[in-house]
Amino acid sequence: MRRLFVPTLAAAALMAVASPAFAGSPHFIQSAFTVDVSGNTVTVSGKEAGLGDETQIHVVLSATAQCVNPGNNKPQASNKQSLNAAGDFPVQNGKADFTLSVTASFQPNCSPPMSVVFSDIVVTDTTNGLVKRF
Repeated sequence: MRRLFVPTLAAAALMAVASPAFAGSPHFIQSAFTVDVSGNTVTVSGKEAGLGDETQIHVVLSATAQCVNPGNNKPQASNKQSLNAAGDFPVQNGKADFTLSVTASFQPNCSPPMSVVFSDIVVTDTTNGLVKRF
C-alpha cells in the first residue's frame, strides 16, 4: 500500500506545481500603452502579458472620429465616423506586442480651420476578453 501511495502523492504534487506554468493570466501592461494622433490617424501600441502557452492574440482597435470646427461644435452625422482595425499578433514567451492604426476620411475633407478629434478609443483582446479604454 505504501509503495503505491508515495508515487501517487509525488505525481499529484508535480501536477500541482507544473499546472500554473502552463496556465495564463492575461493582462495588459498599462505602462506600455501609447496613443498617437497624427492628422486623421490614431495609432495605439501596447503589450499584453501572462499569455501562457497561447500562440497568438486577436486585437481590435475601435474609435470615433469627428470633424470639429474651431468653436468645438458637435459635427453633423456626415462629419462623424466609427472606425475599426484588427490584427493577429504572435505570442512570444507569454507576451505579445501590438500596434494598430485607423484613419478617418471625410467628404468633404476635414481641413483647417476644422480638425479631426478622436474619442471612444478602445482596444480589445477578443481572445482573452480584455478591454482598455482611452
